[in-house]
Amino acid sequence: MPASTVLTFTEPLNISCQVGDTAYYLNGSTAVGGFTSGLHTDIVEIGIITNITGLVITIGDSFVSVVPNGSFILFSKDNKVNLSSLLGYYAEVKIVNASVEEAELFSVGVDTFESSK
Repeated sequence: MPASTVLTFTEPLNISCQVGDTAYYLNGSTAVGGFTSGLHTDIVEIGIITNITGLVITIGDSFVSVVPNGSFILFSKDNKVNLSSLLGYYAEVKIVNASVEEAELFSVGVDTFESSK
């Protein structure tokens, strides 16, 4: 297992990507409009992000030695650290059926609690 993997990007990173997140890659086949993948098993774990400097991510104790060029890189949060509900005094939801076919919505729910008085 290599000591670390360094990924350099040409576009800005997602603002919620942070140290401690787990990085993955998808080396799917390219189709019109992006990547296609039929199985979640096509997603490969790279490792835990240990440093972010500008457009460069360092992944320590990487599970892979090489991430193929042109791969789609994604990340996930540790759900033990990032547990949270909606906060604030106001929320608005707009649900739109963009299909030309009729659709039926069975339920919409939200978890709320009083955060202050």
